[in-house]
Amino acid sequence: MKSRILALLGGTLLSASAMAGGYQVNLASQRQIGMGHTGTGLVTGTSSIFFNPGAMSHLRENGVTIGASALVSKIAYRALEPGNAEAEVDNPVKTPFQVYAVYGINDKLKAGIGVYTPFGSTVRWGDEWPGRFGLNELSLQAIFVQPTLSYQITDKLGVGAGLVLAFGSVNLQKTLPVQGQDGQEGQIELDGDANTAVGFNAGIFFKPSEKLSLGLNYRSEVKMELENGDVTFSNIPAAASGNFQPGTQFSASLPMPATLSFGVGFTPTEKLTLAADLSHVAWSAYERLQFDFTKPVAGNTSSVNERNYEDAFIYRIGAEYMVTDALALRGGAYLDKTPVQDGYLTPETPDADSRGLSVGLGYTISDNISLDASFLYINKKERTDLANKSNGIGGTFKSIAYIPGLGLNFSF
Repeated sequence: MKSRILALLGGTLLSASAMAGGYQVNLASQRQIGMGHTGTGLVTGTSSIFFNPGAMSHLRENGVTIGASALVSKIAYRALEPGNAEAEVDNPVKTPFQVYAVYGINDKLKAGIGVYTPFGSTVRWGDEWPGRFGLNELSLQAIFVQPTLSYQITDKLGVGAGLVLAFGSVNLQKTLPVQGQDGQEGQIELDGDANTAVGFNAGIFFKPSEKLSLGLNYRSEVKMELENGDVTFSNIPAAASGNFQPGTQFSASLPMPATLSFGVGFTPTEKLTLAADLSHVAWSAYERLQFDFTKPVAGNTSSVNERNYEDAFIYRIGAEYMVTDALALRGGAYLDKTPVQDGYLTPETPDADSRGLSVGLGYTISDNISLDASFLYINKKERTDLANKSNGIGGTFKSIAYIPGLGLNFSF
């Protein structure tokens, strides 16, 4: 079965979805993507706003960074035996991005702001696959804006923190088990923008020697809440119109889980930097997906599906080698354990343990301008699940992704 699933993926480049655990997107810096997305124990440049605000105080220059990735992924599905139905998603390429700016108020105090996309998911199965009554398409977007202050207490110790303002939206579509007069199956679409949510990002950076640095970072949970979203029905037969009433609205909430990271940086020579990160993601905050409706939908004013995610760890290693004063080569790898328990797999996030391999390079064009390029390959374990506890779609899922990215840095 594994070979057939992989063969199904071998066709065309298709989907884009969250390619980390759950619906997390770990693409916050092109330089750090090239190093396996390590960075908690390093001074990563302006992206320290995300990886460790405490390290931002040790930046020697002001700077601005703009970067983005092109997330191209494939997800394939095969029904449980004795069925032989197969499907694959057909998603647009998504472009997670990051913008950071840091300015030194004085030698010890730095101010900065970051705009980045740490969560999101887009998956489009279409309206003909076997699981269409569970999901046709889902688009979840979250943008975080983080103003940050960082203070260098001593030459070896820095602390920093930033307020997180989160903005998001969701669009979910699925097929209904009814048929309109033209024979087309009914459809339901839920669409809306979340209220502005608040969280924080705080970190401590410690550099006990010229070769060793340590970092601790905590990004708090941010709970996205949506009210008065629109519910749209189509192809509803007259006999069933009372169960699917126009003007229905919905509300829902979704946690963006807290993450605690510890990182180590080591520079055995002037040209080589090594890094390792360990992150704990508090996915247990995601217990259920619930939609509450202002009017009954199929006789119910709410839809509740259990998720019961469990906390998970991410293990990362990375390296950077300065070939010349201008050219840096990078590489990294990570293992991102899935938070989805057996029985809870869903087509919205057909998650499994993720293995990531990355390479990258940096090139200094002038005293003020440099470029970072990265390429990340993600391979999720093939996973078969009954989905009998989540009201999901039983079957076998397999996901892979190719993610190139480019960043521009300006220092002054």
